Amino acid sequence: MEHIPQVFWLIPIASVCALGMAWYFFKSMMRSEEGTPRMIEIAEYVRRGAMAYLKQQYKVVLIVFVVLAIVFAIMAYGFNAQNEWVPFAFLTGGFFSGLAGFFGMKTATYASARTANAARNGLNDGLKIAFRSGAVMGLVVVGLGLLDIAIWFIVLTWFYADKMTTSEMLITITTTMLTFGMGASTQALFARVGGGIYTKAADVGADLVGKVEANIPEDDPRNPATIADNVGDNVGDVAGMGADLYESYCGSILSTAALGATAFAASSGDMQLKAVIAPMLIAAVGVFLSLFGIFLVRTKEGATMKDLLHALGLGTNTAAVLIAAASFLILYLLGLENWLGVSFSVITGLAAGVIIGQATEYYTSQSYMPTKAISEASHTGAATVIIKGIGTGMISTCVPVLSISVAIMLSYLCANGFDMSMSALSIQHGLYGIGIAAVGMLSTLGITLATDAYGPIADNAGGNAEMSELGAEVRHRTDALDALGNTTAATGKGFAIGSAALTALALLASYIEEIKIAMARVGTQMTNVAGETIDATKATIPDFMNFFQVNLMNPKVLVGAFIGAMAAFLFCGLTMGAVGRAAGKMVAEVRRQFREIKGILEGTGTPDYGRCVEISTQSAQHEMIIPSLLAIIIPVIVGLLLGVAGVLGLLVGGLAAGFTLAVFMSNAGGAWDNAKKYVEEGNFGGKGSDAHKATVVGDTVGDPFKDTSGPSLNILIKLMSMVSIVMAGLTVACL
Repeated sequence: MEHIPQVFWLIPIASVCALGMAWYFFKSMMRSEEGTPRMIEIAEYVRRGAMAYLKQQYKVVLIVFVVLAIVFAIMAYGFNAQNEWVPFAFLTGGFFSGLAGFFGMKTATYASARTANAARNGLNDGLKIAFRSGAVMGLVVVGLGLLDIAIWFIVLTWFYADKMTTSEMLITITTTMLTFGMGASTQALFARVGGGIYTKAADVGADLVGKVEANIPEDDPRNPATIADNVGDNVGDVAGMGADLYESYCGSILSTAALGATAFAASSGDMQLKAVIAPMLIAAVGVFLSLFGIFLVRTKEGATMKDLLHALGLGTNTAAVLIAAASFLILYLLGLENWLGVSFSVITGLAAGVIIGQATEYYTSQSYMPTKAISEASHTGAATVIIKGIGTGMISTCVPVLSISVAIMLSYLCANGFDMSMSALSIQHGLYGIGIAAVGMLSTLGITLATDAYGPIADNAGGNAEMSELGAEVRHRTDALDALGNTTAATGKGFAIGSAALTALALLASYIEEIKIAMARVGTQMTNVAGETIDATKATIPDFMNFFQVNLMNPKVLVGAFIGAMAAFLFCGLTMGAVGRAAGKMVAEVRRQFREIKGILEGTGTPDYGRCVEISTQSAQHEMIIPSLLAIIIPVIVGLLLGVAGVLGLLVGGLAAGFTLAVFMSNAGGAWDNAKKYVEEGNFGGKGSDAHKATVVGDTVGDPFKDTSGPSLNILIKLMSMVSIVMAGLTVACL
């Protein structure tokens, strides 16, 4: 293991610490009381339903993974179109992604009743249990992610160390490791889409029939869809989100490592190795700083929404400031070439993440004017609530898009020393800067994901409190925690979408390198800008662009861009339609039970909760397949028909349209949700008023926006990039 520097071992140490602290927080939560017998009974219903769904989902996903692994094995061993490790890397990526979601959801289903019970004592007690249970998800994701990366790096280094030069070895290792990102992305998309369809079918059905038609409170035990709704919060917003951010985290680190291997290939082997492990080390230090931030989160009894936001902000912002300072130290001690400029690239990613988070909070929190204005629009009915919400969501895209644009330019220029010559070396160093900016944005994921996972735990705690009839004071506290969770969840989605944009851009460069390796593997040569025949692996990015005619005058590039933009809208249309169909079945079932089961609304009859859980489960399993497979099929078809130029156009079009559309949908949905919460706090007539019913309709429209289609788009744009990278050999074979 002489090829692995001593400092590298900080990475597996950090992963073990993250997993150890996740276990500690889990055991601490389990030691607290779950509450009354009724609270325990409701929690068990939710737990059983969530595990049953996840088991069924993993069966479907397993079939997809086995088929794809066989295809990759045939390509690798039958046609030499891929590295021989690809099938195994693909499977481990999917396995760890699913494992992260499973652990997070298991924790959440045990934490919700305990949060409600703790809220009986005080707001801070409830916040502590909910947040630290959410931290289990954050720490499991970063712990498993770094563990997977460390294991693969060690194994591949041992395998290739004596077979090639250090430079060739690092390029081979990093591009091979990228393929386990496809496994993580594939699992994440199925989890996000399936979980999103499940949760929103139940949520929409419960709200439209229960709150609007029957005029009963949210989470009322008389509503047959209530248990399914609470199960959905766990399978969609916890298991789905965990798998989602696992692949974002790993994707940013791996794409940056791959860019480092190529950008510093002309430097010494030692400098190239430093560039490869730098993003891993930043992420490892981010684990320890995330833990420090987690322990800072606390509040006081009677805290307002701004107080609660400040409490979470103290933890996340402290971790962000500390990792910014630590990045300078890490890169300086590594002795990385232009360490100061690369450090500022990390800062641009962190700053963009903070700005996107603040902008998302402004547009989705009921503490600010945009969401209050949506609530006010309820005076004139549901139509104006929807119109106002759509307009707010569209306007909210400006700050994230501009922030990411500035971050891309600054990170690029900082990393290449503000070299505007567009030389081959300048471009490669600049792209490395963009990749490490994505790592900077996600470096404190341990705590930022905790603020996101906290949301569904608080939401379920409110449901448990309502169904267990714990009283107005407890429900008031859980409502405060839930409203905070809506805002933090929206902020987390914005953060994930922003990181996806930077990561997807880095993956574009990785795709180019993979094409060059695939060409060398099959013996295809390339000509440089001077028209001379060269080895494909020696080609610069300008050589590559010239050889494949990647420019805006090439119709293949333009057609690819249009298809990429269309793919984002097609995907959203399919997932929105899936939620609509599933919700329609749920509405019909809830109405049937109100009509046919005597005494439900009077509280003397018992609803058939199991039937509603079954409807959501079956609908999600059936409806998630086509949208998820499209993300895999489209890049393959474009590669076969339009070649490399078409694929690059596809990825750029999908990135631009998908990023903007995802921000719009997530923010509009979050604003509608909190506009309803603002009315429920007693404004504009309060619960049961016409204004309340209008905002409930807006919230149901926003449900698939923010919890199904919107957050799934960031996986779509990265999965299309990952598929393109993995299928590069097939694209080259068809040249």
